[in-house]
Amino acid sequence: MSAAQGGGDSKLFARGKVAELRLELNSGSKKDKNFTQKKIALKKIVANMTMSNNDMVGLFPDIVACMAIQSLEIKKMCFLYLVNYARMKPEIAVKAIPVLEHDMEDPNPLVRALALRTMSYIHVREFVEATVPLVKHLLRDIDPYVRKTAAFCVAKLYDHDRHMVEASDLIDRLNNLLRDDNPTVVASALASLMDIWERSDAIKLTIDYSNASKMVAILADCSEWGQTYILEALMSYIPQESGEALLLAERIAPRLSHSNSSVVLTCIRVILYLMNYISDQKQISALCRKLSPPLVTLLAKGPEVQYLALRNALLILQRRPEVLRNDIRVFFCKYNDPIYVKVTKLELIFMLANEKNIDEVLTELREYATEIDVHFVRKAVRAIGKLAIKIEPAAKRCINLLLELVSTKVTYIVQEATVVIRNIFRKYPNQYESIIGTLCEHLDSLDEPEAKAAMVWVIGQYASRIENSDALLEDFLYSFAEEPVEVQLALLTATVKLFIQRPTKGQDLVPRVLKWATEETDNPDLRDRAYMYWRLLSTDMESAKRIVMGEKPAITAESERLDPVTLEEMCLNVGTLATVYLKPVQTVFRNARPRKLPDSPCLQRPDYLDYSTAHQLPNPKSLSQFGQGHQPSDFDPRVPGSRPAPPTSSSNTQSQQGGNLAQAVHDADAYFTQQANQQAAVNDADAYFAQQMRQMQIQQPGDSFGGDAGHYGYGQGYVVSQSSAYQPGMGGMNGMGGMNGAQGDLLL
Repeated sequence: MSAAQGGGDSKLFARGKVAELRLELNSGSKKDKNFTQKKIALKKIVANMTMSNNDMVGLFPDIVACMAIQSLEIKKMCFLYLVNYARMKPEIAVKAIPVLEHDMEDPNPLVRALALRTMSYIHVREFVEATVPLVKHLLRDIDPYVRKTAAFCVAKLYDHDRHMVEASDLIDRLNNLLRDDNPTVVASALASLMDIWERSDAIKLTIDYSNASKMVAILADCSEWGQTYILEALMSYIPQESGEALLLAERIAPRLSHSNSSVVLTCIRVILYLMNYISDQKQISALCRKLSPPLVTLLAKGPEVQYLALRNALLILQRRPEVLRNDIRVFFCKYNDPIYVKVTKLELIFMLANEKNIDEVLTELREYATEIDVHFVRKAVRAIGKLAIKIEPAAKRCINLLLELVSTKVTYIVQEATVVIRNIFRKYPNQYESIIGTLCEHLDSLDEPEAKAAMVWVIGQYASRIENSDALLEDFLYSFAEEPVEVQLALLTATVKLFIQRPTKGQDLVPRVLKWATEETDNPDLRDRAYMYWRLLSTDMESAKRIVMGEKPAITAESERLDPVTLEEMCLNVGTLATVYLKPVQTVFRNARPRKLPDSPCLQRPDYLDYSTAHQLPNPKSLSQFGQGHQPSDFDPRVPGSRPAPPTSSSNTQSQQGGNLAQAVHDADAYFTQQANQQAAVNDADAYFAQQMRQMQIQQPGDSFGGDAGHYGYGQGYVVSQSSAYQPGMGGMNGMGGMNGAQGDLLL
């Protein structure tokens, strides 16, 4: 009994020597009519080849000699060896071409197809040129299996040498196969044409309604992969009438119940594509209802298929919200779901949540927030906060649930809750500030940058309502130098907000933080923002109040939605790897052809998509719209002509005529750059800003800006220098301040 027959194939994977294997390969008596010894030797060679033992290339002449043996098993192993090593020894490999050509005349169709497939796989010039006439001949073979193989070989040849294939009539012959009587051959020809079309800029694949109808008619007779090829090809059909698109969608709908997930997802993609050409909204709603059951069925498969179905469901829901509208319970997490499935289900639960099912959803999320997996718990807490923003009538219930979770005093729950409550305050100003006290009780639990930044934002934003806001900020500022930049930025803005709302409380903090942020940091964002605040406060306090404490941009829970152009493209790629990443196809596959809805008389243009700018990225807002960088050109905080000259630098004389705040910042930057001695520059700048502060008045008894210059006099204004914030005549005071991140305070 041989080693292979005895189930000892593992013994074949032993690193062998070329001389010994050559001896085994050439041994064997005439009585061995089944070539048992040669088969064992070839198995050892293939095993060594699999283990990347490149010494096996020395057996090339012996393998070529074995190819002529009339044994399908031996031919398969020899051809596998040939494909693996032909490019390493092309001068020896070409000796196998006559053997392969002879095998293509073999009466056994399996041998003919195997020989043709082997030749087309070898990227050697002699093999490629020799394959072309053989493919032309075998495209007319009497056996459908051989014709199917020849169809795929055309695409393989196109990959090797596209110009040679385009110059020949192979593509025309491939087109003729579309009229073949065998459905498998037709599907293979379509798959080959689609592959060529993906790689070519010169070839256009067009399918009219007649051909599309014939393709749909043979779907039931094809294998599962043949059905996938045909459905893929239907994406190249452009409906000219709404009725055609509807009829075709109805005819392929039975494929939604197929057992193969690839067939199901490809069918969903085609139906979603055809919906864009159907004008009857009732019919579209009916088709959407048909898409729900197959997506739910895919959730009964393995976790990998579940994940693919869930990611595609996220995409489909954004384009067709009617799908899965009443199926939220099927997305509730199971105890044994992998974390990547749970997180994706959580996203779908959030998308499907509404006023009718919010109680059921919150009950489910409460359970998730008490699980062991920290990452999943964080996601669940964040989902509760996002639901408060998404569904306004349920905001109170969501906040009560968050407070209930905070009361558990579990650190990571408290931190996530702090982050989402900050967003809730942004969404509903002056409604739920009563819970600030509860948050302040858990300050010691905050050790993550995002949570610290969120809490600092709350303290700064509501400094006028928090009695000890200055003391709370003082605690955070104790470790200012060691904090991440995100927290430092938050502290800078919060301190400035404190100073604006309660000057007497913040006058000690602002100068110190400005000094730290401008002199003792290497981060340019922090330093530049500190300079901006410093100059803004020293120039016009009313303008500073309008900018820092002004109305924030609206916050929504829909920030993760795809933009319309990307969504359109992604819906044309349902079921592909790109939908797992939810990124444009060319981001995932560099050489992939971008897809868009082809124009047609019956194309229903979505309301949300302006086709005049359909393939341009949305225009980003300028920084000035978010209160960053330069201010709008019509904003001038100074009285024209009242601006004193900057310190004696000839390069700054051009700025004496006034101008907007951005120009002042630019001039000051230019001035500082030209100074050899930084301390001298600081002193000069302080003197300049002291003159500017005569335009600012502060009510002495209270904590708000304002007042009348004639009533209070210039002596009541605050001067913010690098070392102090003081009222002239009262002496300088040391202080410090902080600020939120570039995307945390004025821009969410």
